[in-house]
Amino acid sequence: MKVDGGLLIGGLAEASARARALEADGYDGIVSAEVSNDPFLPLALAAEQTERVELMTSIAVAFARNPMILANTSHDLNLVSKGRFILGIGSQIRPHITKRFSMPWSQPAARMREFILAMRAIWDCWYRGEPLAFRGDFYTHTLMTPNFTPQDATYGEPRVFLAAVGPRMTEVAGEVADGMIAHGFTTERYLREVSLPALEKGLARSARSRSDFEISCPVFVVTGADEESFTKSREMVGRQISFYGSTPAYRPVLELCGRGELQTELNHLSKQGRWDDMATLIDDDLVEEFAVVGRPEEVPELIRKRFGDLIDRMMCTFQLGDPELQKAMLAALRDTA
Repeated sequence: MKVDGGLLIGGLAEASARARALEADGYDGIVSAEVSNDPFLPLALAAEQTERVELMTSIAVAFARNPMILANTSHDLNLVSKGRFILGIGSQIRPHITKRFSMPWSQPAARMREFILAMRAIWDCWYRGEPLAFRGDFYTHTLMTPNFTPQDATYGEPRVFLAAVGPRMTEVAGEVADGMIAHGFTTERYLREVSLPALEKGLARSARSRSDFEISCPVFVVTGADEESFTKSREMVGRQISFYGSTPAYRPVLELCGRGELQTELNHLSKQGRWDDMATLIDDDLVEEFAVVGRPEEVPELIRKRFGDLIDRMMCTFQLGDPELQKAMLAALRDTA
């Protein structure tokens, strides 16, 4: 299993140093998320500081941009990283697209399918000389002149990973993407009973098999080298679960756990800004549904049992504080089959 590390711990000013450290520690990939920073700029810094690791956005918000912009940004990052860039994109949810980014929202799965196909048409134009003649329901790209065509096609287009939770978006990932980014707010049961069947439908449409595809997942882990750090880890993960659980789009994940009514309560509290109260509603049983819980030496085997046959790479979401213990954990996780 590949293991990826987060880049922006410490902020943008520390991105270069952290990228060097992550590669030296043996991580397979470096991930940059669109939270309070642009997701692409940190990876440009990381590309200059590394030679081996893959560089991935997880995620960049697709609907805050358009296919031409992402096709161009991805080309540049794949070129500067010498073919190591993975474009990880997601739809976000309607309020963020319309209220934060002031962009249109409609039919997210259909729009995302067309978005990725439009990018591929642009790349076909740049790298294979195909005429640019993409006309869809949401995007139209029909103009490309030599002056606006990238000149260095050495590494071509990057792989595209699509973040998906619901069955429709998961089918789209299987049909038109190279990989899927499962949400951290998921369970083993949801992946097996909802995500994989939908993914197989999408793969069938593209005449591909599961072996042609990669699944990445940021696995929630509750662990710690001592009781204090374990308690802090439990509190942090509980807060993450409560935050994501308040989102209506993620209600089906809770419903499969028999806890659908909790989403309503969490959403109500979130609208009042009662974040601390939300976290108190996440009991230990629910934490164990969403997170791997155990001592550091137990965690790799627990991850193998839960996700070993489901995912191909995981985002390491925890820091143990002890660099040597963290390295040992990483080595054991990478050996997990």
